[in-house]
Amino acid sequence: MQTFRFDLCELPEETKGLRQEVRDFLDVELKHIPAVTRAQTWSGSDPEFSRKMGAKGWIGMRWPKQYGGHERSAFDRYVVLEEMLAAGAPVGAHWIGDRQSGPLLLNFGTEAQRQLILPKVARGECYFCIGMSEPDSGSDLAATRTKAEKVDGGYRVNGTKLWSSGAHHAHYMIALFRTSPDKHTGLTQFIVDLKNTDGITIRPIKDLAGNSHFNEVVFQDAFVPDGMLVGSEGSGWAQVNAELAFERSGPERYLSSFLLMVEMIRELQKKGGAEGAREIGRLVAHLVTLRQMSLSVAGMLDKGENPALEASVVKDLGAVFEQNMPVIAHELLGIAPTIGTGSDFEQVLGYLTQTVPSFSLRGGTREILRGIIARGLGLR
Repeated sequence: MQTFRFDLCELPEETKGLRQEVRDFLDVELKHIPAVTRAQTWSGSDPEFSRKMGAKGWIGMRWPKQYGGHERSAFDRYVVLEEMLAAGAPVGAHWIGDRQSGPLLLNFGTEAQRQLILPKVARGECYFCIGMSEPDSGSDLAATRTKAEKVDGGYRVNGTKLWSSGAHHAHYMIALFRTSPDKHTGLTQFIVDLKNTDGITIRPIKDLAGNSHFNEVVFQDAFVPDGMLVGSEGSGWAQVNAELAFERSGPERYLSSFLLMVEMIRELQKKGGAEGAREIGRLVAHLVTLRQMSLSVAGMLDKGENPALEASVVKDLGAVFEQNMPVIAHELLGIAPTIGTGSDFEQVLGYLTQTVPSFSLRGGTREILRGIIARGLGLR
């Protein structure tokens, strides 16, 4: 019977200097940003902040220098991500391009695609969104119906993508389209220029918190040139599965509610006494365990391995941890969440209470993930 593999993985000693450098940077940049804004972290978008990160060399850290990267280790990148998320930095603008679209192009893109796009992403000037889910398929990517029909010089695309985070400000979408009826081998990935392609309508979708980072993207006879095909026709399914290992295993999968835990500890300190210490200890133990699992996946990715099973486990357990946080905070302190007014704790609690339901949807629903895990263990 197959099993999980989470090797013990420690951050190298030399990353300590980088961690302090990032903390010093964030102390200045986030000084006047309120806690409820910082709670949005990788959902929050600030192009100016992204450009500052690019100037520091903190985007595309692992990429080759010829594409604007910095050829640093996966562990250097992990330290930067941890510090950004823990502090609540607004990294959403460049997040997808740095996390998965850039690595996808390094693995499967053409030289022309890499030269055109990657240096701009590394500078914090070019943003990506994901075009996977659809209205009637959700996380079942094999049910993708948006069609890319071969025409002279490229493909004509018709269909709809849903839940495309950041599409309203993204320059490009990595999209999964159907190029033949075959369930898995009929899927192909493309780079879609969202700013310069006719026949594309982007419709923002408001979430419970009133934000509009989700989008519906409709293609009506949109033309995508041959040069924007990623990999080879029919290889989209395998490429998407490799890409999702980057999406599902990072520190964002257990640090999205971290600002609430910080504010919860501050509230408990105000009250004094040992009340809540046991619950905070339990949460910290879970956090440390998830971090170790995520680090293990980072180590496997650094070796060029494909830890899709382990990444799915991290994402599933991380979503449970994060979704429980607002419930625990409310029960522990008996303070009601608020929107727009109140203390930092009340507002952060209010924001996350409305947003955590989506945490078990983004990156694959809980049902899909557990199906992947069961298959990986040979149970189905």
